[in-house]
Amino acid sequence: MSKSDSKSDFTHGSILGKLLPFMVPILGALVLQAAYGAVDLLVVGRFGTTSGLSAVSTGSQVLNLVTFVITQFAMGITVLIARYIGENKKQHIGPLIGGSTIIYAIISVVLFVIMIGFSRQIAVLMQAPQEAVDLTSVYVRICGGGIFFIVAYNLLAAIFRGLGDSKSPLIFVAVACVVNIVGDLVLVAGFKMDAAGAAIATVAAQAVSVVFAIVLLVKKQLVKITGDDFKVNEHCVRALKVGAPLALQECLTQISFLALCAFVNRLGLTASSGYGVACKIVNFAMLVPSSLMQSMASFVSQNVGAGKEKRAKKAMFTGMGVGLVVGCMVFSFVMFKGDLLTGIFTTDTAVIQKGYDYLRGFALESIVTAFLFSMIGYFNGHDKTVWVMIQGLVQTLLVRLPLAYYMSIQPNASLTKIGLAAPVSTMVGIVLNVGFYIYLDRAEKKSNAL
Repeated sequence: MSKSDSKSDFTHGSILGKLLPFMVPILGALVLQAAYGAVDLLVVGRFGTTSGLSAVSTGSQVLNLVTFVITQFAMGITVLIARYIGENKKQHIGPLIGGSTIIYAIISVVLFVIMIGFSRQIAVLMQAPQEAVDLTSVYVRICGGGIFFIVAYNLLAAIFRGLGDSKSPLIFVAVACVVNIVGDLVLVAGFKMDAAGAAIATVAAQAVSVVFAIVLLVKKQLVKITGDDFKVNEHCVRALKVGAPLALQECLTQISFLALCAFVNRLGLTASSGYGVACKIVNFAMLVPSSLMQSMASFVSQNVGAGKEKRAKKAMFTGMGVGLVVGCMVFSFVMFKGDLLTGIFTTDTAVIQKGYDYLRGFALESIVTAFLFSMIGYFNGHDKTVWVMIQGLVQTLLVRLPLAYYMSIQPNASLTKIGLAAPVSTMVGIVLNVGFYIYLDRAEKKSNAL
């Protein structure tokens, strides 16, 4: 076994010693991805207009919907590649990637048409403040024009993670982040293009990511792909079956976030901008749990493929421990120094306070999510994606959204109380997942006893 194969083999050695080196580059890549939107907001907040700030805030929510759904869809590819490696069936990886490329190209075309053709309707549906409707529409349209790059990047990142290589995506995302920062400074600060400049910079950055990823994949010869692989086949269909429930759940979850954004937009331009700033900080706060979930899926899937169920369970509890330590630190900072964080993105005192108001309600989420996301990663690694979808829909549609809406229509509507809806729904999710874990554990013991 080569040194590189040894590093990507999760079936032997220290769990923490294998999980952390795999997780950290994923975390780094997620940090830089979050930085795309954060830099956009930062530069527009400093050099653009309040309307531009609201437009980027609302428009990036739409972009998040697309990006997160695609990421979850691609989870099926990550899990299946890891499973094939664990089962020593590497010859199936080429057809899986080729077939998936065709499917994701079709998805890109559909998204392109929707975001280009209905950008204004999307802005209105999001209840963007009247002053920001035109700018929001422009932001969505430009991002729609570059949707091929956004989809392609997430597909390529999923492939690398499935292969046990989490470092390469970090490299090309880092380069892309530099492109985005330079683009924002030139177009927004220099040419005063406001929200439109931020959108162009984001698309350009994603394009660079894709070029780097393709070059690395070809250069490293990580997989063998032939022309015959580029067709819809049983492998990509299997990946779709794994990823589709996750994508549906994520789609509805993100739609609920859009609805939440619309609830807040009704409270005025200041609340809209403050919430947008807070969401960028929330994105960063959720990075460690998200990286745990993504790395856990690959780690667990490979061990399940190799028949090492006990090791897969230990990995889940190890992930919870790591997430808890980091979550407590993030909670302390967000809860007590949230105004310093929101002040990074804008100089408007009212916007800073509104953002901090939301963060105070949200803060507990940084702790409880560590448990939830580790369990979700474990279930994803077992192909239990239908369950992941069900529990996600329950906590989003039956808890988070109704609670946030109720808080938003109160006479003295508070962003703090709206923010509380997140940790409350996560705690409901934890109870549901603990119940499902106990059920699976008992079923496994019963099966082994027969």
